[in-house]
Amino acid sequence: QVQLVESGGGMVQPGGSLRLSCAASGFSLNYYGIGWFRQASGKQREGVASISSTNDGSTYYAASVKGRFTISRDNAKNTVYLQMNSLKPEDTGVYVCATRFPAHGTSLLSSEHDLWGVGTQVTVSS
Repeated sequence: QVQLVESGGGMVQPGGSLRLSCAASGFSLNYYGIGWFRQASGKQREGVASISSTNDGSTYYAASVKGRFTISRDNAKNTVYLQMNSLKPEDTGVYVCATRFPAHGTSLLSSEHDLWGVGTQVTVSS
């Protein structure tokens, strides 16, 4: 079965860290770009981080997370990660990963992504 499964969400205090995982099954992530998106309650979904295919390896971040979040991939585990540091209450939301093909460059546009996971909840609160 072709699918993406996110994990690693939870509740954390402001300033804390979480690492999200996006694991693929039924296909190889090597040739796909991957985007991480988030959606807070009552707000539109926004792209936060993007990584291109393995051959390229470029990354791109939304201004709101640049310097705090890091996207990376482990081809051996067929998984993409989102390391989130210095978390803020405004980072709260459901985080979802999605694939993009062709995978040239990077993109934070939802319309350019096709296969989506179901998401993992991240709550940043004291």
